[in-house]
Amino acid sequence: MHAFYADHFVLPLPDGHRFPMAKYARLRERLSSELPQVQMHEAMAASDGELALVHTPDYIAAVAQGSLSAAVQREIGFPWSPAMAERARRSVGATLQACRSAMGGAGLAANLAGGTHHAYADKGSGFCVFNDAAVAARLMQAEHARSHRARGPLRVAIVDLDVHQGNGTARIFANDPSVFTLSLHGAKNFPFRKEPSDLDVELPDGCDDATYMEALERALDELTQRFEPGLVIYLAGADSHEGDRLGRLKLSYDGMEARDRRVMDWAWQRRVPLAFTMAGGYGHDMETTVQVQMHTYRTALAYHQRWQALQPTKPPTEATAPPVAHWHNAAP
Repeated sequence: MHAFYADHFVLPLPDGHRFPMAKYARLRERLSSELPQVQMHEAMAASDGELALVHTPDYIAAVAQGSLSAAVQREIGFPWSPAMAERARRSVGATLQACRSAMGGAGLAANLAGGTHHAYADKGSGFCVFNDAAVAARLMQAEHARSHRARGPLRVAIVDLDVHQGNGTARIFANDPSVFTLSLHGAKNFPFRKEPSDLDVELPDGCDDATYMEALERALDELTQRFEPGLVIYLAGADSHEGDRLGRLKLSYDGMEARDRRVMDWAWQRRVPLAFTMAGGYGHDMETTVQVQMHTYRTALAYHQRWQALQPTKPPTEATAPPVAHWHNAAP
């Protein structure tokens, strides 16, 4: 399974900043050590043209040049630096690459970061500079239109299970029937002014595993009735876990794993490619967040293997077949 990273672009954050920047490198370190089946690739930087599928030219230029207003910079929550601008582009690029991999036959692929769903077309917010899922949805639609002209538009479902509502994504696709935005989130959590998604499910503080899974099941049933996607972009936020500082929900490790499995199984049963991003995670202990994410990758690998079993086995060619004399020695 392919996964894309950009954790070597580290923002120079001030001491005491609450964003856990180190979690991305730690996740990659553990994946490399414990799940070598996940193939790591450095993320490309999204171009101005790709970003402009969603974001306004003035905003793209301001991020690149460091000329954002003080108010916009405060709303993003990061100080500007060249590394901040580059990391934001590569966070989008990683989701673009994951979507291409998933749709290219892999079935599942991942961004080790991403899920920047608070970014609007003309501004960032809540540690989100550019909206990676929105740009990826638009670019996949454009690429699909070029190669499948007679099949109609690619329909994309964005399943956002970060504990915070995906307000930027909801606003971007408010009038776009080709993209379905689903958000399960804490009712009393950030952002305090929500934007209407196609389907919003608000959860009470202290929501446990059973309550969450019941809500998710109803949401997926409604999504099934209302929309038939050709691609799922899944925001697998770790911040619904009971160990999160900002989440306010009470999902256990088992509950988080059941959540991931249900979403991935929903896509698998329909043979819809799925790209996932890690979105939020602010554990009191960073290792708690990373452990939740490791469970997500283990679950994803199981479904990736199912996708690979669908791929036709190519007969050996004259150039690649082993010598006939050795065939009888092959393991059964």
